Amino acid sequence: MSEQETPPVSIFYRRDGLSPGAALGEAQREDPVRRVRDFWLYRTGEYWLVTRHADVRRVLADEETFGMHDPDRAPILPHELLNMDAPEHTRLRHVLTPEFTGRRIRALEPMIRTLVGELIDAMEAGGRTADLMADFALPLPLGVICALLGVPEPDQAAFHRWSRTTLDLALPMEERLAAGRETQEYIAALVAAKRRSPDDGMIGMLVREHGGAVSDPELVGVAELLLLAGHVTVSNTIGLGVLALLSHPEQADRLRAAAGADPVIDSAVEELLRYLSVSSTALARTARCDTEIGGVPVKAGEQVVCQLPVANRDPALGPGMDRFDITRKPVSHLAFGHGAHHCLGAPLARIELRIAVPELLRRLPGLALGCPAEEVPYRVNNEVYGLHALPVVW
Repeated sequence: MSEQETPPVSIFYRRDGLSPGAALGEAQREDPVRRVRDFWLYRTGEYWLVTRHADVRRVLADEETFGMHDPDRAPILPHELLNMDAPEHTRLRHVLTPEFTGRRIRALEPMIRTLVGELIDAMEAGGRTADLMADFALPLPLGVICALLGVPEPDQAAFHRWSRTTLDLALPMEERLAAGRETQEYIAALVAAKRRSPDDGMIGMLVREHGGAVSDPELVGVAELLLLAGHVTVSNTIGLGVLALLSHPEQADRLRAAAGADPVIDSAVEELLRYLSVSSTALARTARCDTEIGGVPVKAGEQVVCQLPVANRDPALGPGMDRFDITRKPVSHLAFGHGAHHCLGAPLARIELRIAVPELLRRLPGLALGCPAEEVPYRVNNEVYGLHALPVVW
C-alpha cells in the first residue's frame, strides 16, 4: 500500500483529547454496527465497525464464529499469540499463563518499586520541571519488560524507537514494516542466545521448563508482543492518566492520600484503564460463517473491528460513563480485550499502574501541568493513543 492511500485519521483511531470523539459516539448511538471503508492497522479495506459494549464482548468471546485468521494479513503481522486461532493459541497460552500468575507478578513488585523510586529521584535531582513521558512514563514499563525478558539495558532505547515507528500510522508503510523487521531480527538473536544459555528471564525459563514444546518462532512472537504491548500501552496509560488526574485535582488528592489496601487505589487503576483505553481496537476478526451482530447481517469472510474506547463509554454500562471518577465501582471494561485473547500481561500492567501513579503523586505533592492543557501534544493517528510529551512542574 502506498502512503497516499492512508487517510489522515481513520475512524478506528479518532480521539478528541481524553474522549473517543463525536464521530464514534454518534456511531454508537445511531449505527453501532456500521459498514465502513477505512484504514485499519496496515491497509485500507471494508470493515464492520462495532462500537457497543455488549456487541464487542460477543465478537471477542465467540471464537467459533469470529476467527483471527486472515490470509491477507499474514505477510504483514508476525505469527504470534495475538494473531493465532485455537488450538494453536490454546496450547501456547497454556504454556505462557503461569508466567503471569499473581505469584510470579508479585515477585516483580520490589523491582518495580525500586525503579519507580529511582526515576522520581532523578526527576527531583534535575530541578522542578520535567517531561513526564520521557523521564517517567516511558522508561518505567520499558525497564520492567526488558528486565522480565532479559534484554540488556543498552538496547532498550532501540526497542522504544522501533515500537514508536511501528505504531505510528502517519509514517510511510515501508518505514513501519522496516522497524518491525529490525525488532524481529533482534529478538530472534536474543532467543537464540537464551536457547544456548538459558538465564532467569522469562525466555530462559520457558526454554528450561518447556524445551522444544515452544519453538523459536513462537518465542520470538511472544517476546515481540510483550516488548511492544508491554511498554507502549502502560507508558501511555501512565501519561494520559496523570494528565486526567491533574485535570481533576480533587481526585488526584484522593489518590495521593490512599495507602496500603485502600480500595480507591484499585478502583483508580480500573477507571484509568476504562476511561483512557489507549488501545483503540482489538485485532480484527474474520467471520467464519454468515452471522449477525446486534441484528445486522455479517457475511462469511467479512472483517469486524471492535473499537474499544467508545465501547468502554457505553451508557449501557451505567450512568456517567463519559465522566472520570476514580471512586467508581469498577465495570467490566474492555481495555485488555475479552475472551480467549484477553491480554496476557494485564496483571503486570495493573501492578505497574498501582505502584507508579500513587507513588508519583505522593512523592511530588505539588505536581502540576507545565503548560496550558490545550497545548499538551497528543499522539494522534496511532495504534496506541497517548502523548508525545507531558510537561510538568512541582
